[in-house]
Amino acid sequence: AEEVLAPLRDALAACRPAVQKQVCNDIGRRLTLLGDAWAQGKLSAPVRKRMRLLVQELREQHWDAADDIHRSLMVDHVNEVSQWLVGVKRLIAEVRSLPAAEP
Repeated sequence: AEEVLAPLRDALAACRPAVQKQVCNDIGRRLTLLGDAWAQGKLSAPVRKRMRLLVQELREQHWDAADDIHRSLMVDHVNEVSQWLVGVKRLIAEVRSLPAAEP
């Protein structure tokens, strides 16, 4: 889980100076939900695999690819991801709009 959560937290940290505190806190809360669900074994293998891919795309600044993976998760696994995926979506959007787009 850490290999997925750490880069997401790093991305959130990068956004904090530029993004409203309330938005960052909401994303942070949703990342915690993701971490909890992962730790408690509540996420299926396909969801975990796609989240790993999503983070990889995020690292490489492939925003559209990351967004596509997010959408496929929302369509195929809505019951598993609905609590936290919206935070990941928002994070992708915020990181994408950072001036230098540095992850």
